[in-house]
Amino acid sequence: MDRVGLIAGNGNLPISFAKAAKDNDKEIVAINITDQAPADRLGEIVDENYEISVGQLDKIINRLQKSGIKEIVMVGKVNKDLLFTLEFDTRMMKLLNNLEEKNDDAILLALVNELKEAGIEVKEQTTYLETLLPKSGVLNSIKPTKEQLKDMKFGFKMAKGIGNLDIGQTVVVKNSAVIAVEAIEGTDQAILRGGQLTSEGAIVAKVSKPDQDFRFDIPTIGIETIKNLIEIKAQGIVIEAGKTFVVNQAKVCQMANKANISIVAMR
Repeated sequence: MDRVGLIAGNGNLPISFAKAAKDNDKEIVAINITDQAPADRLGEIVDENYEISVGQLDKIINRLQKSGIKEIVMVGKVNKDLLFTLEFDTRMMKLLNNLEEKNDDAILLALVNELKEAGIEVKEQTTYLETLLPKSGVLNSIKPTKEQLKDMKFGFKMAKGIGNLDIGQTVVVKNSAVIAVEAIEGTDQAILRGGQLTSEGAIVAKVSKPDQDFRFDIPTIGIETIKNLIEIKAQGIVIEAGKTFVVNQAKVCQMANKANISIVAMR
């Protein structure tokens, strides 16, 4: 049985990966790098389970090496504002200080290269999780109206634009106008902020970056996303087909159906 490392952030995606890896007869060494990572639930699935802050890069790499890990997958949300609140070790500080720009791709690519130099290869996030990437079409039973579909196409284009600049992956739109743009606060807060600026009827668009590196930062939606859409009384969400994870899709679609929210995957 091969061993694989799991760098786990927030949300249910690390759980999905751990279960899928087990189904593929893998031993798993998990490192939970955020306070909201599902450490307890992972502990019931994986073979080794550790909690080490994302800022402690040297400890993370040493732990992986001691556990004999040569390949890892990094999944789960890591809030970008941790850049300004965490205490970093010398290794992480050196990595960050060597960057001219501290956008998502620059930081994550530097981390991938640091791990590679330590003999650890970062695999694509889609490893064992291809079934979570939906094909094009309406994912639930609520079909968008002509007007909603127009906003979805508009939002998709706008989200691609900010993704190209590596600002974020999500926008909130209404009546062909951009209401909110995701930046360092993340998708959930961008959605809620959009809700503060429009009473109801918004459309959310979440897409991959034009040159998406599938080793990190693949867009993801799940139950929490739908809860936020319900809170702002949104009419729908559009995601990029084949390039966006939908976690707990059956429950996500059930919740969206009940709230009359359309979920569409497009290219």
